[in-house]
Amino acid sequence: MSASHVPAVRRAGLALAALACAGWASAQDVAAPAAGPVLKPGARVAIVGDSITEQKLYSRFLEVYLRACVAERPAAVLQLGWGGETAQGFVGRMERDLLPFKPTLVTTCYGMNDGGYRAYAEPIGESYRNAMQKLVEKAKAAGAVVVAGSPGAVDTLHFRRGTPDIANVYNESLGKLGDLARGVATAAGMPFADVHAPLIEAMAKAKAALGEEYDVCGRDGVHPGPNGHLVMAAAFLKALGVAGDIGTIRVTLGGKDTAAVATPGHKVIRAEGGTIEIESERYPYCFVGDTRSANSPVSILPFFPFQQELNRLVLEVKGLQAEKAKVTWGAASRDFTRAELEAGVNLAEAFLDNPFCAAFAKVDQAVAAKQNYETAMVKGALVGLDGARRALAANAETDAAIATLTRQLWARQAELDAAVRETVVPVRHTLVIE
Repeated sequence: MSASHVPAVRRAGLALAALACAGWASAQDVAAPAAGPVLKPGARVAIVGDSITEQKLYSRFLEVYLRACVAERPAAVLQLGWGGETAQGFVGRMERDLLPFKPTLVTTCYGMNDGGYRAYAEPIGESYRNAMQKLVEKAKAAGAVVVAGSPGAVDTLHFRRGTPDIANVYNESLGKLGDLARGVATAAGMPFADVHAPLIEAMAKAKAALGEEYDVCGRDGVHPGPNGHLVMAAAFLKALGVAGDIGTIRVTLGGKDTAAVATPGHKVIRAEGGTIEIESERYPYCFVGDTRSANSPVSILPFFPFQQELNRLVLEVKGLQAEKAKVTWGAASRDFTRAELEAGVNLAEAFLDNPFCAAFAKVDQAVAAKQNYETAMVKGALVGLDGARRALAANAETDAAIATLTRQLWARQAELDAAVRETVVPVRHTLVIE
């Protein structure tokens, strides 16, 4: 790649950011449902999409958040990503792969393959719109709310690297497909998640700070690393109407008369002097990793407001006599001014290393194991049973055997889903203010 191409790519990314979305808030203006809350307690959530979904990154981030961080916890979650798929491709397998799950809420992320990796043309848009309409109508008829997601984005440097402006051209096409998905959702009275604009915006900011080589949409230009997938998960959470309030702990210092209260999901066990012991059922979203690596979601946090908008576990302290205080939470300590503590400190943002990390990791591991099984079940076992049905002459014995195996496959998915729920246990933690 010539040196002159790098500035051109940066200009393309910044231009797309300006055109696609003036900011995170404006990108989410279109994410509201027609009426009432989208995410309800006991929902059966299916996360649907192409190979980007099958990477099991944004789907995992999304599921872990729904399991551990919100009050409106789902009854079950299913990941249905399929590499190379288009919206029409999913319509063709909904009967086998989605409807037996009896979903009440479905998120979709199609368009990357539908766009053909070339400049937008009306036949491409018409085909995509028709397929999305069929998908939404079929899911709606089955009793599900569909959060229609736009396609994501391609990396402004790494997508077909060495071909000037091609990323700009395809991102423009993906933006148009996103507009079509929004139109389908609006017409059906369904929520829309703009995945594209936040990715473009975060990518422009991150590359400006960390360099053009920093990939947000993957080294292949299409499949994001954990950094880009966190942006995608956040877009769906916003579309679901998640408020981001993990909880608030309010402390009034007064020596032996110290008092502390907490919002639902958290219970104060003991408040004595500057020591507050709490038991929490709701977790903050936890992060570990390199602050500059695209393979770490931590690296993208400075460039979009996940912590501020979706991960607020706030400590408010009144009655502090000194101008500042040291707050210790788990193994880490930080100093804050009296004004900061009175206004409220976001513990989730200030303490990446915190007492929830170990419990959070167990939930994440259980979700990963379940989603790995779901891919094998859908792309291997269920497809194999379809092949067996076609290969064997139709008869009662064959049908009964296939029905039994199908039930066993779904029963195993339900067992793994229950195992995820069981990993979310209350966490006891202590804050020391001195």
